[in-house]
Amino acid sequence: MDWFQRLSHIYNSFRPVLDIAILAFLIYKAYELLAKTQAVQLVKGAGVLALVYGIAVLFKLTTLQWILNTLAPGLFVAVAIVFQPELRKIILRMGQTEFFRPDSKPRLGQLEAVVTAAEVLSREKRGMLVVFPRRINIKSVIETGTRLNADISSSLIVAVFEFDTPLHDGAMIIQNGKIVAAGCFLPLSEQQDIRKSFGTRHRASLGMSEQSDAVVLVVSEETGAISLAFDAKLYYNLSPLEVTRKIRDLLDPGVRKGNPDAALPEIFAVTQSGDDGAGKGRDIIVER
Repeated sequence: MDWFQRLSHIYNSFRPVLDIAILAFLIYKAYELLAKTQAVQLVKGAGVLALVYGIAVLFKLTTLQWILNTLAPGLFVAVAIVFQPELRKIILRMGQTEFFRPDSKPRLGQLEAVVTAAEVLSREKRGMLVVFPRRINIKSVIETGTRLNADISSSLIVAVFEFDTPLHDGAMIIQNGKIVAAGCFLPLSEQQDIRKSFGTRHRASLGMSEQSDAVVLVVSEETGAISLAFDAKLYYNLSPLEVTRKIRDLLDPGVRKGNPDAALPEIFAVTQSGDDGAGKGRDIIVER
């Protein structure tokens, strides 16, 4: 039994480190999840209230303590009602995340084929919508379309989106180096400050990025602009080189560490109308 006692002693010595490491990991994942939704404002508000309550306790402000204690139950109910959509998204993401899954990122040649197809469709002003899933499972979205399980090729992608086929208006899903499905229906964005001139494709790409961690490539049928949506933001009118680099970095985070937005220093998050100097509206509320 000596070996068991020694093992128990080693574990008891290591247990605080393991406890703190697991707690730190959970806090980091919770923050990562909250940072991608508007629920981060909820955390900031809770922090302010906690600070006010701490000050009231410290300085023995009994009236303020009584008011906060009285309002606390109602605040919890109000938060659950007001932030219901955000809380729902968080729970859905937690339930759909797959921590152990095969490599889903396309190879560089396959990615270039997708971007080449986007360039062709951009010149012809034909709409395109392609989804690259990451960790969150989007099986429910895939099931709304037509299964293809085809090899990735620019010719096939152009053929699907160039002509008025039954799959033209839906989204194409690319996963595990394959075109999994086409003609899929995506959820529309719930944001209210999107430019009114944006059509269903841009709203669907932004909606998909709000409800999952997928990267969505979209080509405008009106302007031919190539855009990317990820982390609940839409980056409008990118060059093919920027698109290739960003998709590669987002699908393979080990290539470049740091903030994924940092690689787009002159790109703008699309939310409200501006002017690009040529008489056409350009949406540029947040400069990256």
